[in-house]
Amino acid sequence: MKYEGSCHCGRVKFEAEGDIASAMACNCSMCQRRGSLLWFVPRDAMRLLTPEENANTYLFNKHAIKHRFCPVCGIQPYSEATNPKGEPMAAINIRCIEGIDLEAVPVTHFDGRSR
Repeated sequence: MKYEGSCHCGRVKFEAEGDIASAMACNCSMCQRRGSLLWFVPRDAMRLLTPEENANTYLFNKHAIKHRFCPVCGIQPYSEATNPKGEPMAAINIRCIEGIDLEAVPVTHFDGRSR
């Protein structure tokens, strides 16, 4: 299935293909404040519909994850990193996807605070 999403103001838009079987809620210092529900897909399953330079990048801790956010409205629709096998991945904030029932998506909780 193909999904479309964006930040609040629409400056950062994307589409992603796959099945949203579940999402992850993390309690690390960043995710707890942001409140994202993350869906992980291979990076090539996500395509930006707006220029890449429309999104800024925030790095913290080990600088392993590029937290991409809109400099206008502040919303973070996705992040980029590599999985343990070294493959490029996108962590999409499903709260930024239009037309899905968030209550129907099972959520797994990850203890990022302890890592």
